Amino acid sequence: MTTAGGIGQAESGRGEKGGVRTALAGLTTRGRSFLAAGIAAAICAYVLGQPDLLRVGLLLAALPLVCAAVVYRTRYRVAGSRRLSPARVPAGSEARVHLRMDNVSRLPTGLLMLQDRVPYVLGPRPRFVLDRVEAGGRREVSYRVRSDLRGRYPLGPLQLRLNDPFGMCELSRSFSTYDTLTVVPRVEPLPPVRLSGEAKGYGDGRQRSLALAGEDDVIPRGYRYGDDLRRVHWRSTARYGELMVRREEQPQRARCTVLLDTRGLAYAGAGPDSAFEWAVSATASALVHMLERGFSVRLLTDTGNSVPGEGADGFAGASQETADAAGLMMDTLAVIDHSDGAGLSRAYDVLRGGNEGLLVAFLGDLDEEQAAVAAKMRQRSGGAVAFLMDGDSWGREPNDVPGPTNRTEERLRMLREAGWTVLSVPRGASLSDLWRQADRERSGVVTAGGTSGREGGS
Repeated sequence: MTTAGGIGQAESGRGEKGGVRTALAGLTTRGRSFLAAGIAAAICAYVLGQPDLLRVGLLLAALPLVCAAVVYRTRYRVAGSRRLSPARVPAGSEARVHLRMDNVSRLPTGLLMLQDRVPYVLGPRPRFVLDRVEAGGRREVSYRVRSDLRGRYPLGPLQLRLNDPFGMCELSRSFSTYDTLTVVPRVEPLPPVRLSGEAKGYGDGRQRSLALAGEDDVIPRGYRYGDDLRRVHWRSTARYGELMVRREEQPQRARCTVLLDTRGLAYAGAGPDSAFEWAVSATASALVHMLERGFSVRLLTDTGNSVPGEGADGFAGASQETADAAGLMMDTLAVIDHSDGAGLSRAYDVLRGGNEGLLVAFLGDLDEEQAAVAAKMRQRSGGAVAFLMDGDSWGREPNDVPGPTNRTEERLRMLREAGWTVLSVPRGASLSDLWRQADRERSGVVTAGGTSGREGGS
């Protein structure tokens, strides 16, 4: 993340008139005061006929003009760079920004003031005073930024301020590029409980499938050096005129879809402690946890948009893609906001297209119609766990005693009758505690249904 440029040369193409205006605009309060005092003294000297006062006035007026001309004609050439460590941080954590200035000219610089532009949510604007930098020398400084609000924040452009020794004139020179700090939602470590029902994690078991069923329907591939000759598919070899072998059985990773309800009407309040921010943070925690457990994961919202979304079937999580998939989903959650939608039908249309494996949903306040739509999502998934926001609880004052209301209890009943493992989320709830509770409730459902064991882990 490097920024480079010539300090003192940005105005060279604006012409003489533009240069004069720039120099005069850089006069400080002290410089303007000296200039005004000098002009006033010169006028008084002319009116009163006092030559000595005229000389004083001319001196006072000339000093800031000379300083402005000297500062404007300064020709330092420096290169600046910015490095973020790290470039992606969770909300509430600090990142350090390292700035480096290199004097690439043959002349030493004077006193420089270095300033970096940062959004106000990251803290005060950092300013540094750099002493004389020798020819070929460099200076390094750093500052910290922190935000409790997720998002993407631009840093820069970097600015240098040139001052004369008398403080009469100050000119700024800016670099052109900037960097971006991504503040992602907080991720809470989750216990390794088993919520997946039929689905199998990559570590506990492997489902294997041929490309198509039946010996005649096997899709072969070309022979590669080292392939076992016992796997040669003679019928395809005769058809294509080259040696073909049967494909090996491929391990099939268990799937998990994490659904986030972003409807604005489903959440009350705003800010870092709001119900929506809790749901976003919980979604990030579930995504990271499932990827670490070896699942192929997809993030889905009520608008029907999914991340990664494109690809073989919309899921990501192969070993070589896990980090990229996690980064892409976290970047999406860093800037996700309320949608204008009124229902979950678009998400249901995406889910009913195939077997989604485990479905983990973080839902806002539901009316009866949307609770029915959410209930139908369970039909196409191998297991379904929902965390339903108690809208009335999140609307209470923090010192009130939380508890599910009659409205929330009715929605919980509808989802449970459809086969969901669903929990109410009151204000201040811990996701890890709810995660364990969901496992206990699902265990009770499985035992009551006569199932003797459970498979897989999540």
